[in-house]
Amino acid sequence: MSKQNFHQRMNHWLDQKEEQAALIPLIREIREDHPNMSARVMYQKIRPQTMGRDKFEAFCFEHGFKVVCPKNYRKTTDSSGVEHFPNLIEGLEITGVNQVFVSDITYYEMNGRFYYLTLIMDVYNREIVGHSASDNLRTKSTSLPALQMVVNTIGPDPLKGAIFHSDGGGQYYAQEFLKLTSRLEMRNSMAEEVFENSHSERLNGIIKNDYLIGYGPQTLPELRRDLDRAAYHYNTGKPHGSLNGQTPAEYRRSNSGKILKIKQKNKPVEIENNSPSYFPTSTVHHQHQYV
Repeated sequence: MSKQNFHQRMNHWLDQKEEQAALIPLIREIREDHPNMSARVMYQKIRPQTMGRDKFEAFCFEHGFKVVCPKNYRKTTDSSGVEHFPNLIEGLEITGVNQVFVSDITYYEMNGRFYYLTLIMDVYNREIVGHSASDNLRTKSTSLPALQMVVNTIGPDPLKGAIFHSDGGGQYYAQEFLKLTSRLEMRNSMAEEVFENSHSERLNGIIKNDYLIGYGPQTLPELRRDLDRAAYHYNTGKPHGSLNGQTPAEYRRSNSGKILKIKQKNKPVEIENNSPSYFPTSTVHHQHQYV
């Protein structure tokens, strides 16, 4: 085997592993919404790039998706042979924005096929600071451009030491994504169970059901446009009970000085009435400045 052929095969193998790791949480989410959707129908809608129909069906069966998604949630990815990070945010107390970001990738169905939304939210004030819409699950189309949007909006300096928490999908431990978080000096954190990324799970449902379905995009450019629109209106026009009835943008500007204790595993997130000794000034700009 030539050196060139070896590297081509290795790159293809890595692409397969990345997509497979991304597919497991996605299939689980699809099955929660469509309990009886067969693997063959899911294949037609997802259109994975690194496997054919029969291999995809075998992959689903191998991971317990032959009939319905298992109700006893297990690890969301097969992380054997890849780097996995511990959950750094459970029970953590934070005092302002730019300290903990959470992210997830969800599907959105248009015209009989699935497209993919990647959202990044600042946990402290629930503000969407990065997002992307794509027609594939590759890292360069999902987590990477969403995080790059955060960098372009906030700047790299406020991100030093911040925690980036995700569900552990393949796009969050792909080499190019980890190079970016390493360069930004961010700390990677990953969930091992579904409820350990509950902030993102709730946000996914809000953006899809409260905004995008009403906007009714029909093409990928329209979906990207409407995702920009949804993020802007969510940030500037949606009051949150956990933010004292303020929108995410208002809460950021108010410098409320409250401590947020992050609670996961199907428990509500609470904001306690304590004053921190230090409250960093936010440098997040309004969403419409990069729409």
